[in-house]
Amino acid sequence: MDLNSASTVVLQVLTQATSQDTAVLKPAEEQLKQWETQPGFYSVLLNIFTNHTLDINVRWLAVLYFKNGIDRYWRRVAPHALSEEEKSTLRAGLITNFNEPINQIATQIAVLIAKVARLDCPRQWPELIPTLIESVKVQDDLRQHRALLTFYHVTKTLASKRLAADRKLFYDLASGIYNFACSLWNHHTDTFLQQVSSGNEAAVLSSLERTLLSLKVLRKLTVNGFVEPHKNMEVMGFLHGIFDRLKQFLECSRSVGTDNVCRDRLEKTIILFTKVLLDFLDQHPFSFTPLIQRSLEFSVSYVFTEVGEGITFERFIVQCMNLIKMIVKNYAYKPSKNFEDSSPETLEAHKIKMAFFTYPTLTEICRRLVSHYFLLTDEELTMWEEDPEGFTVEETGGDSWKYSLRPCTEVLFIDIFHEYNQTLTPVLLEMMQTLQGPTNVEDMNALLIKDAVYNAVGLAAYELFDSVDFDQWFKNQLLPELQVIHNRYKPLRRRVIWLIGQWISVKFKSDLRPMLYEAICNLLQDQDLVTTMLQCFIEKSIKKSIFDMLCSVPLRTCYLADIGLLAPFRSLHFYFEPFFSFYLQYLETMFTLLFQLLQQVTECDTKMHVLHVLSCVIERVNMQIRPYVGCLVQYLPLLWKQSEEHNMLRCAILTTLIHLVQGLGADSKNLYPFLLPVIQLSTDVSQPPHVYLLEDGLELWLVTLENSPCITPELLRIFQNMSPLLELSSENLRTCFKIINGYIFLSSTEFLQTYAVGLCQSFCELLKEITTEGQVQVLKVVENALKVNPVLGPQMFQPILPCVFRGIIEGERYPVVMSTYLGVMGRVLLQNTSFFSSLLNEMAHKFNQEMDQLLGNMIEMWVDRMDNITQPERRKLSALALLSLLPSDNSVIQDKFCGIINISVEGLHDVMTEDPETGTYKDCMLMSHLEEPKVTEDEEPPTEQDKRKKMLALKDPVHTVSLQQFIYEKLKAQQELLGEQGFQSLMETVDTEIVTQLQEFLQGF
Repeated sequence: MDLNSASTVVLQVLTQATSQDTAVLKPAEEQLKQWETQPGFYSVLLNIFTNHTLDINVRWLAVLYFKNGIDRYWRRVAPHALSEEEKSTLRAGLITNFNEPINQIATQIAVLIAKVARLDCPRQWPELIPTLIESVKVQDDLRQHRALLTFYHVTKTLASKRLAADRKLFYDLASGIYNFACSLWNHHTDTFLQQVSSGNEAAVLSSLERTLLSLKVLRKLTVNGFVEPHKNMEVMGFLHGIFDRLKQFLECSRSVGTDNVCRDRLEKTIILFTKVLLDFLDQHPFSFTPLIQRSLEFSVSYVFTEVGEGITFERFIVQCMNLIKMIVKNYAYKPSKNFEDSSPETLEAHKIKMAFFTYPTLTEICRRLVSHYFLLTDEELTMWEEDPEGFTVEETGGDSWKYSLRPCTEVLFIDIFHEYNQTLTPVLLEMMQTLQGPTNVEDMNALLIKDAVYNAVGLAAYELFDSVDFDQWFKNQLLPELQVIHNRYKPLRRRVIWLIGQWISVKFKSDLRPMLYEAICNLLQDQDLVTTMLQCFIEKSIKKSIFDMLCSVPLRTCYLADIGLLAPFRSLHFYFEPFFSFYLQYLETMFTLLFQLLQQVTECDTKMHVLHVLSCVIERVNMQIRPYVGCLVQYLPLLWKQSEEHNMLRCAILTTLIHLVQGLGADSKNLYPFLLPVIQLSTDVSQPPHVYLLEDGLELWLVTLENSPCITPELLRIFQNMSPLLELSSENLRTCFKIINGYIFLSSTEFLQTYAVGLCQSFCELLKEITTEGQVQVLKVVENALKVNPVLGPQMFQPILPCVFRGIIEGERYPVVMSTYLGVMGRVLLQNTSFFSSLLNEMAHKFNQEMDQLLGNMIEMWVDRMDNITQPERRKLSALALLSLLPSDNSVIQDKFCGIINISVEGLHDVMTEDPETGTYKDCMLMSHLEEPKVTEDEEPPTEQDKRKKMLALKDPVHTVSLQQFIYEKLKAQQELLGEQGFQSLMETVDTEIVTQLQEFLQGF
């Protein structure tokens, strides 16, 4: 591509590509896409985006195309890779001038230089770092800033490489430039501190920006550039210097008001200092040991004493608390139970921690956390009144403690209390003791203090297990406080019910639950929406109770969802009298109140949580819910329509529908006008919402089939969605196979006649690329079809059966697959002899063998691989199938007679049980219509599909034919066919021990 002539053309097309007119935009994009692989194209782009006289939008687009091209074509092994000559020219051009006037474009150029550096520096681009170092020394402000910006992005990118060779190169780079980086940072920092009081905001902001960039470079070099950084004096000098610099910058913040243009950058710089310490502690805990004492002193003084008053801000407090937390909880600083097994580094760090965290220090931290940081603020109380739903949906869980003050303070309290519980337990108990009895509703500060202390007691529930008689406290203190209805008592009612939720999985007597149910019913009718919602979501902590022993210290769930409405459901006691029957007295009231709350709230998150509680209630009481769900059933279609733009809320609706269908059983058919279109939309991969709804939609589809009393045209029509789902080959395949089985059990003839051809094609494609486990799942579906419909099934899945036959003949090496092959072929041989004959004939032509010879090979392999079959049902099926070849005068079958008898006797050992009184044998797999399985109280009642499977089993030869009698009849028929002498000759081919065992089983015939 000639640069001079091409530049004009490319510039014109780039200009068109910035157009808002799609008729102009689309052709331009297509043309640029074609040029991406043309030699010289990126040289033209470089000339365009470095030409400051051109339109900004055009230059922006040029730099983006250049950056994307690096990802696609810069590597030597990439298709249409750039030539080495062009790459060399481009590298030289990128670092010729650092004078880009537009900040956004300058950032993109810095990023693309870093991308090239990741691939080429230092081997193919050794001049990059020296050029950058020289450029940051120049006096021109613009060039210096742009070079420093590029220096940061290059350092950041090189530090992120993880291969050992790349790490070694970065270590060498860091060692070589660290002294310069420190000097650069100190220079810009001193310049800023000198200028900050000058009043020249532009100069101050410029110096602060350079300070921030140079500190970002140092952060990457310090954290990622050394294997043992504590051995480098420059590194440790920089880290120790951070504390002095932090104090200087915090003092600066006194004079830099919130409306000052520098304020945001100043706070970012202060936070960056703390990030250096946090990252260094995370990556090099033992190298951080010399910094532990000073870090703790600094953080505690600014966060828990008067030193920080007037100069700290929320994000800085969070960072300091995180630093304390990481030191307290760091496993590298925790010695083993046997101190002698701990490393000297660990013992040294532990000694420093213990020396710092004295009783007075711990007491002050604990009291300050509770009495200052745990208090509800005026802003929170105002939000409570103005936006109760927004108040309840707090940012919790995950890593929220790293960024938000309230989660951060609570996590720090939990960790410190856990680490030093012996010291802090008396402190917290004393705080509790001072708050016994009712609190004056006019004293808002006293109410907030009690709220904070109750919060601490809830967070420390597991640590206080042996120190607090919670049952007595509940009866004498907490329950009366729940009954105080004064408006000012709202925060305390909310906290008390949350506190109960925290403790119910720790220590709460079962006989107190009725009192809790009464309180729940009363509070669900509270006029305050926050308390009502909190009461609704008592389940989120109580559901972690006895039934969910997997939980350890419960995470703070604030606190739409912090109470335990479902405590009785998640408790084992819920399943037994009198607790379950007692709770049912409240079921109608609670379900009605929950439904009213669902209608009352407006936020999607809130509705999701309420639906989750309703789902859990329905799941636990199962069929008992039927009298009360009418209102919910009528409301869900409206809620589904209203939530068209809120897919996560629709997921919650799907979950509720799943439990509704399970609770309603066969009566769920009345929901089909709403239910089936929901399933149709959720599982249609051509609809965008399927990304969010598919998993729950498939589960709903499955339970709908399992509980359906009969097939309907609409339910059958939904299966049109299945073929694209099978093509996805996603983690949902297992559920898809269960759905297919559900249709087979529900209405095999109608289903197979409608969809078997397409389904068979999908299965054939799947079997080519799916895993061994997936193959087994596909073949199990085929096996079920053959079992349910022995006549139509083999015809519909005929294209798959030759593969099964071939797998048996060739001795499939995976035992599980071979077992499934034999199960499928056993069904065909036993239940559709004519089809097996035609299949055998077809395979004889393909193998170019006689039918008898191929049959003999199959029987021989079957006998040889019988041990691959582990399921007793399949082992009996194999025996019945091979015995069905008798009587026969076919020489091949007679030649394999010994193997058939061996398998039959093995089958008898599998299924026959001896009656100890009569000494006779009985086939334990036989079933009759008179046998009804007993359902215990803690078992789910059978679904409609369970009933269909039972009826199918009553027709299945495996469960209706006595193997003992079948063998006797087949041997008798074979004897009659061959005569006594011929039969005896045949029996002589069988091992005498096998014959003896056979005779023992056949006694009485």
